[in-house]
Amino acid sequence: MEIQFFKYQGTGNDFVMIDNRLETFPKSTELIKKLCDRRFGIGGDGLILLEKDLATDFKMVYYNSDGNESSMCGNGGRCLVAFAKSLNVFDKQTTFIAIDGLHHASIDTEGIVALQMKNVDEIKIDDNYIFMNTGSPHHVLLVDDVKNVNVKEIGAQIRYSDLYGKEGSNVNFVQQINPNTFTVRTYERGVEDETLSCGTGVTAVAIAMFVNGLTESKEVNLNVEGGALQVKFQAEKNHFSNVFLTGPATLVFEGTVSI
Repeated sequence: MEIQFFKYQGTGNDFVMIDNRLETFPKSTELIKKLCDRRFGIGGDGLILLEKDLATDFKMVYYNSDGNESSMCGNGGRCLVAFAKSLNVFDKQTTFIAIDGLHHASIDTEGIVALQMKNVDEIKIDDNYIFMNTGSPHHVLLVDDVKNVNVKEIGAQIRYSDLYGKEGSNVNFVQQINPNTFTVRTYERGVEDETLSCGTGVTAVAIAMFVNGLTESKEVNLNVEGGALQVKFQAEKNHFSNVFLTGPATLVFEGTVSI
């Protein structure tokens, strides 16, 4: 059986995209893991299926590169919006359903996608870190020199610690650049390594930096290994709404693969 795939990336966070509106793709953990393998497959931080939905324009089904269905992926959502646009699923604005609920999004003529993320109401503030769920769980940690942090080693220690149990957490290392700009490096569970960008991660970082008073801006710029993203939000005490993650989403290549 041959399937058509499309490889997209959003600030270096890359995904295998498959149009599964006809529901022909076999949802096998081993198959998805193989397709995401960078040596023996197509390669990607994850695989995303675009499926039909009765109430919205489409449904997002996201799998990490370990082959398991996972929680929301912000950059993956942005890339899926660009993919859906290329399939003429919508024109300029869209709504779709994902594992964490309804999302609104838009795309401009230059391929910049603005994706509305879930509202954030519960934030854990510790002396050494901030934790919240922005569609996926995120541990946010300030560091003095983010460039030289051993993200994979320290990230894995936190991800597998007793703090988060079996489910674990993504881990974000953050350094402030100016009053509304931060550099972020992220360890992602399910990938079990650093990725070049994490959309739900930078969303958590932007909100965390506002909560701890390091920025007063509700439009935060985030530099990641793969480029730059922006997060905007409205804040009322510890309730964050109208949270938008904005940045590029680009087709890298397309092809067919035998499965």
